[in-house]
Amino acid sequence: MQIFLARNNVQAGPYTLEQLNIMLASGEVLLDDLIWHEGLDQWQRVGNLTNNQTVYRINNVPTSDVNDSIVNNVTIFPENNANNAQGDKSVSLDRLYGKPERSKDSSKNAKMDMTANRHQTPHHNVSLNKSALNKSSKDKVVGDLVLAPIMSRILATAINGLLYILAIIPLVLALTKMDVDYSKFQNIQNMDVAYQYSMTLMESLPSSTLMMSQVMVFGLFALQLIFITLRGQSLGKLLTGIRVVDQTTHRLPSFTKLVGMRTLFLFIIYNLLFSFTSFLGFVIVAIHYYMAAKSPENIGWHDKLAKTLVVKADSSQLVKEPKIK
Repeated sequence: MQIFLARNNVQAGPYTLEQLNIMLASGEVLLDDLIWHEGLDQWQRVGNLTNNQTVYRINNVPTSDVNDSIVNNVTIFPENNANNAQGDKSVSLDRLYGKPERSKDSSKNAKMDMTANRHQTPHHNVSLNKSALNKSSKDKVVGDLVLAPIMSRILATAINGLLYILAIIPLVLALTKMDVDYSKFQNIQNMDVAYQYSMTLMESLPSSTLMMSQVMVFGLFALQLIFITLRGQSLGKLLTGIRVVDQTTHRLPSFTKLVGMRTLFLFIIYNLLFSFTSFLGFVIVAIHYYMAAKSPENIGWHDKLAKTLVVKADSSQLVKEPKIK
């Protein structure tokens, strides 16, 4: 009898009962893994069949070979692999959850089955997918998504900040050549004075410098909005390979969530915070990433506000789900 196993949407097998029990005893196969063999009408949790023991005893189960059996819209393809013979008692995790080798005919059949069933919701969708094969053991996973590491998110924020600094360099260089009274910006109780003084400084700048700064700042802002709207990625997230998705659909969030909540609203909040004091702005940013690091789903207060997740980017997240007629 041939036994198939699956973990994190990656299928492996077939294995013999003896090999399964060896891997159970060594911890290579977990009780939360999925199992299927002839005689089962659907994929089952290993622990459910073993009564949460590390040994599996099969009673009254047919022992004939599996032949392209379909269980819950998942096609099982047996493999003729000499390494899976009963005499081979050493089975590594790489072999268990590596990509199974299949014949050309089997691969064609698999693609046909996946295409035919892509709009159906199987009880356990056990199929090879890009995100499952590319993730490491340290990655946090939510469904079919791999969450973006906190350091990738911090790096993306730093890149966006650096781009903003580069955009205002002409303005900063021009201001360094002027005698600026910074004390007028420190009086929080009298914002009118600070505003009027800033307007006076702007009028003192050369028109070419002011125009160049405006073009660079608004050009950067427009470019960011385009990428955020179409791809769920700021330029920083694009360079670090991460993306914002909806917590429920795992696809691009709505325009309101992406641009309204996560972009314009946060932009206004942080501009106000940094206007009062840079220290306060950095504290709020640090709190956001601390919350994300402590959350099982890497959710900070930005994500709670917009009901979004930040994940490793995958092209499937850009596919719009068909509307229900």
